[in-house]
Amino acid sequence: MDKIKKWLSVLPHPIRWALTMFIGFVLLILGLIMMVTPGPGVLFIFFGLSILALEIEWARELNKQGMQGLQKIVAGLKAFWSNLFKRKNK
Repeated sequence: MDKIKKWLSVLPHPIRWALTMFIGFVLLILGLIMMVTPGPGVLFIFFGLSILALEIEWARELNKQGMQGLQKIVAGLKAFWSNLFKRKNK
């Protein structure tokens, strides 16, 4: 994400905003389409929101909530697997 920010920071604000909106919404729409067709829909939605979060506050908030949810899921999986391995070693 930092590379994208750095690349976009060179552009004037109106062009940067338009490019960010275009790429973000295209990825978001592709992700929504891929939710009902074969493809990595959730991944594209996440990337689209991450790009939109560079310029839009609601996308930033959704991205933050998604990351917090992902952290909870990862923590739960880690706890599950560590408990599973502890039981096997007994």
